[in-house]
Amino acid sequence: MISNQILQKTVDGLHQITKTDFAVFDTEGSVLATSFADAKSYGETVEEFADSPAESQMALGCHFYKVTEEGRVEYIIMVDGDSEDASTIGKVATFQIQELLVAYRERFDKDNFVKNLLLDNLLLVDIYNRAKKLHIDIEARRVVMVVELEGNKMGDEMDRVRNIFGGKTTDFVTAVDEGNIIVVKDIGPDGTYETVDKTAEVIIDAFSDKAGTSVRIAYGTIISEIKEVSRSYKEATMALDVGKIFFKEKDVIAYSVLGIGRLIYQLPIPLCKMFIKEIFENKTPDQFDEETLTTINKFFENSLNVSETSRQLYIHRNTLVYRLDKLQKSTGLDLRVFEDAITFKIALMVVEYMKYMDDQDF
Repeated sequence: MISNQILQKTVDGLHQITKTDFAVFDTEGSVLATSFADAKSYGETVEEFADSPAESQMALGCHFYKVTEEGRVEYIIMVDGDSEDASTIGKVATFQIQELLVAYRERFDKDNFVKNLLLDNLLLVDIYNRAKKLHIDIEARRVVMVVELEGNKMGDEMDRVRNIFGGKTTDFVTAVDEGNIIVVKDIGPDGTYETVDKTAEVIIDAFSDKAGTSVRIAYGTIISEIKEVSRSYKEATMALDVGKIFFKEKDVIAYSVLGIGRLIYQLPIPLCKMFIKEIFENKTPDQFDEETLTTINKFFENSLNVSETSRQLYIHRNTLVYRLDKLQKSTGLDLRVFEDAITFKIALMVVEYMKYMDDQDF
């Protein structure tokens, strides 16, 4: 169904052009859009006309027309006036609303198709057949983006995202739940991940005027066939979750940069607990003091470079070596040795993942 806002905008436009009053009713005589104040008084006449077999009629000095879809009456158009000109204007208005209905039906069909495509609810043969009927390019290069909005919501979030793409028929904006907005973006033959990042920033900017609303965007890998849309969507949803654990500081996160975090995210919690216990016995990495944790993180940031780490921490090289030796005695891991450093880094990430999952249980 067409929104009342669109119907009203159409009626206002027709009224401005023709200087004729219009009203759009549903089949029960309720006014959906009108250009004059007393349209409600025609409700009973409209309801009787909707139940009649006639396609049009003239009554009470007005022309009435039916807008149908698949043999079912959807709207009644009323045009003020009983002249031949009013009749012609009424037919034009009816045609306009009829075309709007067709366009909205096609949009609904495409939206429904894209939702089923994302959720992997279609057989391969159905994907190609329906895409062909809906005139959707099968081999376009696309990427799926998941837009998560938290905080203050005003109800216009979907429209804001849709307006960014200016009604492009190759891009699709939809939702499969109440939490996130999904964009299936056609990036063209020359599009790159940098292109996707720029698009994500534009979406974030679209909500910059909404205080109390935070926006986080994740996206999957670029795919070249329509059958792979569901895979890119699954990657994007994983990137969104993993990003909250290991990339908290980022508003835009790509599946391709998740690295080892993607593997840790798929580990069962009992296995994680067993791993931490085997490595650290009764002490976990997050129980170290702030100074030790800062030293460890900075050491990793500088690729295990002692000189650069000590310089950035404003401490003597020997002080850093002392801290690393102290850490080795308490954990049995020497961060200057690559294998031990990898083990420790993974342990830190596993602990972060376990804490995140514990928070989700509350």
